[in-house]
Amino acid sequence: MTIITGPEGLSPDQIRPSRRSLGVLVAAGASFAAYAPAALGQDVSPIHTTDEGLVTSQVSYPSAEGFALPAYVARPAGNGPYPVVIVVSEIFGIHEYIRDTCRRLAHAGYVAIAPAFFVRAGDPAPLSDMQAVMAIVAQAGYEQVMGDIQASLDWLATQPFADSSKVGITGFCWGGKVVWQAAARFAPIKAGVAWYGRLSPAATATEAQVEGGRPWPIDLAGDLKSPVIGLYGDQDGGIPNNTVRAMNDALGEAGQTDSHITLFEGAPHGFHADYRPMYRKQAAEAGQQMMLSHFKRWL
Repeated sequence: MTIITGPEGLSPDQIRPSRRSLGVLVAAGASFAAYAPAALGQDVSPIHTTDEGLVTSQVSYPSAEGFALPAYVARPAGNGPYPVVIVVSEIFGIHEYIRDTCRRLAHAGYVAIAPAFFVRAGDPAPLSDMQAVMAIVAQAGYEQVMGDIQASLDWLATQPFADSSKVGITGFCWGGKVVWQAAARFAPIKAGVAWYGRLSPAATATEAQVEGGRPWPIDLAGDLKSPVIGLYGDQDGGIPNNTVRAMNDALGEAGQTDSHITLFEGAPHGFHADYRPMYRKQAAEAGQQMMLSHFKRWL
């Protein structure tokens, strides 16, 4: 079992780029340069999804205090309107993996939008220093993130290509936790898919860490306003299996019969991230199909 000790699931030595992976960044040029160097694996072949038949763009729209929130949008070519999926990144922000995930969703018929939640403090995507990455991420508090999601919903409601009555949300690790929080807060969100987001404080968490992480998903089970499925790995040492069981129990006790977490056998934290060494193709593809089926049902 991989012992995961870092805030994103891995300790710094497990995700520090090797000389070979940095060499890949240089040799591959633009096709790899956009992947987060703090997590790029040595022997990886990231999936590249074409934008043929899509419209992709970098947009911005006002969020709290007039901040111009940047976001990446990928959508099917055509007038629409198409259902929407908000894509919440892991701690590395809007890099190529997140943009590719948006393009995959766009090919499936969705307007996929990935807001840049961290950029008020800086862009973590090009950084290789994990301490610098985490210093940026720490500035994105719950109320700011929820405000940015509300701003995204407001912007989408003004776009003729987006069906703002059919909005889903998905996210990875840090973003997986945000999925649970957003589904408990926003009635316009009709479905959520959380990929390995922390559910409750770590057993070793300090009081400050417990308070800083609120609201925890396990405390929100009864507040969900839409069905959420969780896609987690049974070898994720940062999210122990017993916390997954506790979340499933809490969902059941709250009568959330359409919400549940699936544990993928042999899958570590980050198993969907094809640019990282913990990528597990079979689990990632199975999870992808479950996500699309969930959105098809509810959106």
